[in-house]
Amino acid sequence: MRLPIYYRMFSDCILVKGAARSLICDIQRGTYAFIENDIYDLIGELEKCSIEEIKSNFPQSEHLIIENFLAYLNANDFGFYTSHPERFPILNLEWKSPSPITNSIIDINKVDRHYLSIPKQLNQLGCKAVQIRCFAMLGLHFMEELLSKTKDTKIESVQIIYPVGGFDLQQIEELIDNHERLVSIVLFGASEDKNLGSYRKCSVIEIAENLIDMSCCGKINKSFFALNIDLFTESQHHNTCLNRKISIDAEGNIKNCPSMPQSFGNIKDTTLQEALDHPDFKKYWNINKDKIHVCKDCEFRHICTDCRAYVEDPEDILSKPLKCGYNPYTGVWEEWSTNPLKQKAIEFYGMQDLVKEDTRR
Repeated sequence: MRLPIYYRMFSDCILVKGAARSLICDIQRGTYAFIENDIYDLIGELEKCSIEEIKSNFPQSEHLIIENFLAYLNANDFGFYTSHPERFPILNLEWKSPSPITNSIIDINKVDRHYLSIPKQLNQLGCKAVQIRCFAMLGLHFMEELLSKTKDTKIESVQIIYPVGGFDLQQIEELIDNHERLVSIVLFGASEDKNLGSYRKCSVIEIAENLIDMSCCGKINKSFFALNIDLFTESQHHNTCLNRKISIDAEGNIKNCPSMPQSFGNIKDTTLQEALDHPDFKKYWNINKDKIHVCKDCEFRHICTDCRAYVEDPEDILSKPLKCGYNPYTGVWEEWSTNPLKQKAIEFYGMQDLVKEDTRR
């Protein structure tokens, strides 16, 4: 007796349905493909029924369409044919971390020795990734001293964002040589965007954008999409920007994000652990994209970043990120800053000058 044939998606090729279209997210290869929502529904049926059972629900004239789509999935290595679908369980999308804090942003605009205590405190919290944003030229000596504090810690990666002209290429190479945790150096305020290459696995780029302060946060762009199992699973349950994050703004205030108004103390008199223990510190951690207006209907929601500091409706923490120009109902990207519906929020956050500078570029 011939066994029925099923088609199964590989467990790491996961579907995400949006309002206008859907995605196949290949979280192993870090790629995605668009499919129509009707096809999303068809793949859902394939999880339950054999190919012949599926065909029996459609007229003969549409069987070739089904076969062609299965051939497309197979040719792109999204799935496979099998007579034993029970042998292939779906991927567990739980997300867990043993660390109270996984990532941090440190903003600095002046030399202040209080910042030198932060890497040790982050290490005690199990933090793995740190972004250091310098809005002024702090000098090579201070940066060397700060980076030296990350040695012999659990911190795995450090990104530096620094004004262009602050370091010459020889100094940059010396920084990278001396600090193996450096993975990226971004020099802002350049004449044009330029990739200066990689040195010892640390990328060095120049960008034309002038990052004058924390208001640079929160931009949503396709270039920021990240498709990997860690982010994808975290996104199912948590906010992919603020979950397990602790930040220090340019005044030394401890916050969820430097751009957010609420402070949980200052590094001069409060430890990061004390801030983390505040009852309100984790209140944004579980606001995932399925809870956010518009985002919940977006096919990109589980590979996208987020922003709760700047939102379209400042009185609604669940509103769409202000700096997102994507419309999931039409599938069209537009310039966010010129959208008339966002002008009230732009004025609320005092971003008029920032928007003017962006539009000039």
